[in-house]
Amino acid sequence: MSRPLIRIAPEYEHLRPYLENIEEHFAGGRVIHSGRNEIRAVTPPGGPELNVKRYRVPIWINRVAYTFLRKPKGVRAFEYPRVLLEKGFDTPAPVAYIERREGGLIAFSYFVSVQSGLRRRFFEFGDATEEQFGPVMREFARLTARLHEAEIIHRDYSPGNILFDSDGRGGWLFSLVDINRMEFRPVDFREGLRGFVRLWGQPEMFDLLAREYALARGADPDAASAELLAYRERFWKRWARNHKIKFNLRY
Repeated sequence: MSRPLIRIAPEYEHLRPYLENIEEHFAGGRVIHSGRNEIRAVTPPGGPELNVKRYRVPIWINRVAYTFLRKPKGVRAFEYPRVLLEKGFDTPAPVAYIERREGGLIAFSYFVSVQSGLRRRFFEFGDATEEQFGPVMREFARLTARLHEAEIIHRDYSPGNILFDSDGRGGWLFSLVDINRMEFRPVDFREGLRGFVRLWGQPEMFDLLAREYALARGADPDAASAELLAYRERFWKRWARNHKIKFNLRY
Protein backbone atom coordinates (compact mmCIF):
# COMPACT_ATOMS: atom_id res chain seq x y z
CA MET A 1 0.00 0.00 0.00
CA SER A 2 1.34 3.44 -0.93
CA ARG A 3 2.12 5.99 1.76
CA PRO A 4 -0.64 8.54 2.42
CA LEU A 5 -0.29 12.16 1.34
CA ILE A 6 0.14 14.33 4.43
CA ARG A 7 0.03 18.08 5.04
CA ILE A 8 0.90 19.11 8.58
CA ALA A 9 0.69 22.55 10.19
CA PRO A 10 4.25 23.65 11.05
CA GLU A 11 3.57 23.88 14.77
CA TYR A 12 2.50 20.20 14.82
CA GLU A 13 5.31 18.79 12.71
CA HIS A 14 6.55 16.90 15.78
CA LEU A 15 3.41 14.72 15.49
CA ARG A 16 4.32 13.48 12.01
CA PRO A 17 5.29 9.91 13.11
CA TYR A 18 1.94 9.57 14.87
CA LEU A 19 -0.04 11.09 12.01
CA GLU A 20 1.60 8.81 9.46
CA ASN A 21 -0.27 5.99 11.19
CA ILE A 22 -3.55 7.85 11.63
CA GLU A 23 -5.65 5.00 10.24
CA GLU A 24 -4.46 2.68 13.00
CA HIS A 25 -4.99 5.29 15.72
CA PHE A 26 -8.38 6.26 14.28
CA ALA A 27 -9.58 2.66 14.52
CA GLY A 28 -8.99 2.71 18.28
CA GLY A 29 -10.22 6.26 18.89
CA ARG A 30 -13.19 7.44 20.92
CA VAL A 31 -16.23 7.77 18.67
CA ILE A 32 -17.74 11.27 18.64
CA HIS A 33 -19.96 10.96 15.58
CA SER A 34 -20.80 8.02 13.36
CA GLY A 35 -22.53 8.62 10.05
CA ARG A 36 -21.68 9.37 6.44
CA ASN A 37 -18.40 10.77 7.74
CA GLU A 38 -17.01 9.59 11.07
CA ILE A 39 -15.36 11.62 13.82
CA ARG A 40 -13.18 10.15 16.58
CA ALA A 41 -10.92 11.60 19.26
CA VAL A 42 -7.36 10.33 19.69
CA THR A 43 -4.50 11.42 21.92
CA PRO A 44 -0.85 11.16 20.83
CA PRO A 45 1.71 10.43 23.55
CA GLY A 46 2.47 13.73 25.23
CA GLY A 47 0.28 15.62 22.78
CA PRO A 48 -3.10 17.36 22.86
CA GLU A 49 -6.32 15.45 22.29
CA LEU A 50 -7.03 15.47 18.56
CA ASN A 51 -10.29 15.45 16.67
CA VAL A 52 -10.06 13.26 13.54
CA LYS A 53 -12.74 13.43 10.86
CA ARG A 54 -12.65 10.68 8.26
CA TYR A 55 -14.40 11.53 5.01
CA ARG A 56 -16.00 8.62 3.20
CA VAL A 57 -14.72 7.58 -0.21
CA PRO A 58 -16.48 9.83 -2.76
CA ILE A 59 -18.50 8.44 -5.64
CA TRP A 60 -16.38 7.80 -8.73
CA ILE A 61 -17.03 11.07 -10.56
CA ASN A 62 -16.22 13.06 -7.41
CA ARG A 63 -13.06 11.00 -6.88
CA VAL A 64 -11.89 12.27 -10.27
CA ALA A 65 -13.02 15.85 -9.52
CA TYR A 66 -11.41 15.97 -6.06
CA THR A 67 -8.18 14.47 -7.38
CA PHE A 68 -7.72 16.72 -10.40
CA LEU A 69 -10.21 19.62 -10.46
CA ARG A 70 -11.43 20.70 -7.02
CA LYS A 71 -10.06 20.96 -3.51
CA PRO A 72 -11.26 18.00 -1.41
CA LYS A 73 -13.41 18.82 1.61
CA GLY A 74 -10.58 17.88 3.96
CA VAL A 75 -8.16 20.28 2.28
CA ARG A 76 -10.65 23.14 2.67
CA ALA A 77 -11.23 22.11 6.29
CA PHE A 78 -7.45 22.27 6.83
CA GLU A 79 -6.89 25.63 5.09
CA TYR A 80 -9.94 27.67 6.11
CA PRO A 81 -9.37 27.78 9.90
CA ARG A 82 -6.31 29.99 9.36
CA VAL A 83 -8.51 32.66 7.82
CA LEU A 84 -10.95 32.61 10.74
CA LEU A 85 -8.26 32.59 13.39
CA GLU A 86 -6.37 35.46 11.74
CA LYS A 87 -9.59 37.53 11.74
CA GLY A 88 -10.31 36.82 15.40
CA PHE A 89 -12.98 34.10 15.15
CA ASP A 90 -12.57 30.83 17.00
CA THR A 91 -12.38 27.43 15.36
CA PRO A 92 -10.31 24.39 16.37
CA ALA A 93 -6.68 24.76 15.31
CA PRO A 94 -5.89 22.70 12.20
CA VAL A 95 -3.27 19.99 12.63
CA ALA A 96 -3.15 17.93 9.43
CA TYR A 97 -4.80 16.76 6.23
CA ILE A 98 -4.15 13.14 5.31
CA GLU A 99 -5.24 11.53 2.07
CA ARG A 100 -5.18 7.92 0.97
CA ARG A 101 -5.31 7.25 -2.79
CA GLU A 102 -6.28 4.10 -4.63
CA GLY A 103 -5.64 3.69 -8.33
CA GLY A 104 -4.34 7.25 -8.42
CA LEU A 105 -7.64 8.69 -7.14
CA ILE A 106 -8.63 10.01 -3.74
CA ALA A 107 -10.13 7.39 -1.41
CA PHE A 108 -10.45 7.97 2.35
CA SER A 109 -9.19 11.32 3.65
CA TYR A 110 -8.78 12.72 7.15
CA PHE A 111 -8.88 16.18 8.67
CA VAL A 112 -7.17 16.45 12.05
CA SER A 113 -7.65 19.37 14.43
CA VAL A 114 -7.12 20.06 18.11
CA GLN A 115 -10.14 18.87 20.08
CA SER A 116 -12.16 21.89 21.21
CA GLY A 117 -12.72 22.38 24.92
CA LEU A 118 -16.27 23.60 24.21
CA ARG A 119 -18.73 20.76 24.56
CA ARG A 120 -22.21 22.29 24.20
CA ARG A 121 -23.98 22.50 20.84
CA PHE A 122 -27.01 24.38 19.60
CA PHE A 123 -29.15 21.23 19.47
CA GLU A 124 -30.21 22.02 23.05
CA PHE A 125 -32.16 25.10 21.93
CA GLY A 126 -34.83 23.19 19.98
CA ASP A 127 -37.43 23.65 22.69
CA ALA A 128 -35.63 26.20 24.86
CA THR A 129 -37.38 29.12 26.54
CA GLU A 130 -36.26 32.71 26.15
CA GLU A 131 -34.71 32.54 29.61
CA GLN A 132 -32.51 29.73 28.30
CA PHE A 133 -31.73 30.93 24.77
CA GLY A 134 -31.83 34.70 25.24
CA PRO A 135 -28.35 35.48 26.61
CA VAL A 136 -26.62 33.04 24.22
CA MET A 137 -28.51 34.09 21.09
CA ARG A 138 -27.96 37.80 21.63
CA GLU A 139 -24.21 37.28 21.65
CA PHE A 140 -24.40 34.77 18.83
CA ALA A 141 -26.35 37.15 16.59
CA ARG A 142 -23.75 39.86 17.15
CA LEU A 143 -20.94 37.38 16.49
CA THR A 144 -22.62 36.38 13.23
CA ALA A 145 -22.92 40.02 12.19
CA ARG A 146 -19.19 40.52 12.81
CA LEU A 147 -18.44 37.36 10.83
CA HIS A 148 -20.44 38.61 7.85
CA GLU A 149 -18.98 42.12 8.06
CA ALA A 150 -15.57 40.43 7.88
CA GLU A 151 -16.70 38.86 4.56
CA ILE A 152 -17.04 35.32 5.90
CA ILE A 153 -20.16 33.17 5.60
CA HIS A 154 -20.64 29.64 6.91
CA ARG A 155 -22.81 27.80 4.36
CA ASP A 156 -23.87 25.15 6.90
CA TYR A 157 -24.89 27.16 9.96
CA SER A 158 -26.57 24.21 11.66
CA PRO A 159 -26.80 23.24 15.36
CA GLY A 160 -24.03 20.65 15.24
CA ASN A 161 -21.54 23.07 13.73
CA ILE A 162 -21.64 25.66 16.51
CA LEU A 163 -19.89 24.86 19.80
CA PHE A 164 -20.41 27.10 22.81
CA ASP A 165 -20.07 27.44 26.54
CA SER A 166 -19.99 30.04 29.27
CA ASP A 167 -16.81 32.06 29.60
CA GLY A 168 -17.23 32.03 33.39
CA ARG A 169 -17.65 35.82 33.49
CA GLY A 170 -21.25 36.17 32.36
CA GLY A 171 -20.45 35.96 28.64
CA TRP A 172 -20.28 33.20 26.06
CA LEU A 173 -17.61 31.50 23.97
CA PHE A 174 -18.32 30.20 20.47
CA SER A 175 -16.35 28.03 18.07
CA LEU A 176 -17.32 27.18 14.48
CA VAL A 177 -16.65 23.69 13.13
CA ASP A 178 -17.19 21.77 9.89
CA ILE A 179 -16.21 24.87 7.93
CA ASN A 180 -15.21 23.33 4.59
CA ARG A 181 -18.28 24.98 3.00
CA MET A 182 -17.30 28.42 4.25
CA GLU A 183 -16.99 31.22 1.69
CA PHE A 184 -14.92 34.41 1.87
CA ARG A 185 -16.69 37.26 0.10
CA PRO A 186 -19.06 40.16 0.82
CA VAL A 187 -22.26 39.04 2.58
CA ASP A 188 -25.33 41.22 2.14
CA PHE A 189 -27.86 41.58 4.93
CA ARG A 190 -30.58 39.38 3.46
CA GLU A 191 -28.23 36.49 2.68
CA GLY A 192 -26.75 36.73 6.16
CA LEU A 193 -30.20 36.69 7.73
CA ARG A 194 -31.23 33.58 5.77
CA GLY A 195 -28.22 31.75 7.19
CA PHE A 196 -29.99 31.28 10.55
CA VAL A 197 -32.84 29.13 9.18
CA ARG A 198 -31.18 25.73 9.77
CA LEU A 199 -30.98 26.30 13.53
CA TRP A 200 -33.29 24.43 15.89
CA GLY A 201 -35.59 26.65 17.90
CA GLN A 202 -38.99 28.22 18.35
CA PRO A 203 -40.26 31.39 16.59
CA GLU A 204 -39.37 33.51 19.62
CA MET A 205 -35.71 32.56 19.25
CA PHE A 206 -35.65 33.50 15.57
CA ASP A 207 -37.35 36.79 16.34
CA LEU A 208 -34.58 37.61 18.79
CA LEU A 209 -31.85 36.50 16.38
CA ALA A 210 -33.28 38.63 13.58
CA ARG A 211 -33.63 41.74 15.74
CA GLU A 212 -30.14 41.50 17.25
CA TYR A 213 -28.56 40.77 13.87
CA ALA A 214 -30.42 43.69 12.28
CA LEU A 215 -29.34 46.10 15.01
CA ALA A 216 -25.72 44.99 14.63
CA ARG A 217 -25.84 45.57 10.86
CA GLY A 218 -27.85 48.79 10.88
CA ALA A 219 -31.08 47.32 9.47
CA ASP A 220 -34.76 47.46 10.49
CA PRO A 221 -35.41 44.89 13.28
CA ASP A 222 -39.16 44.59 12.58
CA ALA A 223 -38.63 43.88 8.88
CA ALA A 224 -35.78 41.48 9.67
CA SER A 225 -37.93 39.52 12.10
CA ALA A 226 -40.80 39.15 9.64
CA GLU A 227 -38.41 38.08 6.89
CA LEU A 228 -36.51 35.51 8.96
CA LEU A 229 -39.69 33.97 10.35
CA ALA A 230 -40.99 33.57 6.78
CA TYR A 231 -37.70 31.98 5.68
CA ARG A 232 -37.81 29.65 8.67
CA GLU A 233 -41.38 28.52 8.00
CA ARG A 234 -40.66 27.74 4.34
CA PHE A 235 -37.43 25.88 5.14
CA TRP A 236 -38.82 23.68 7.91
CA LYS A 237 -42.09 22.88 6.12
CA ARG A 238 -40.03 21.63 3.18
CA TRP A 239 -37.60 19.73 5.45
CA ALA A 240 -40.45 18.07 7.37
CA ARG A 241 -41.77 16.43 4.19
CA ASN A 242 -38.84 14.00 4.12
CA HIS A 243 -37.30 14.14 7.60
CA LYS A 244 -38.32 13.53 11.18
CA ILE A 245 -38.10 16.76 13.17
CA LYS A 246 -36.43 16.18 16.53
CA PHE A 247 -37.90 19.18 18.31
CA ASN A 248 -41.38 20.66 18.71
CA LEU A 249 -41.70 22.62 15.47
CA ARG A 250 -44.01 25.61 15.77
CA TYR A 251 -44.67 28.35 13.25
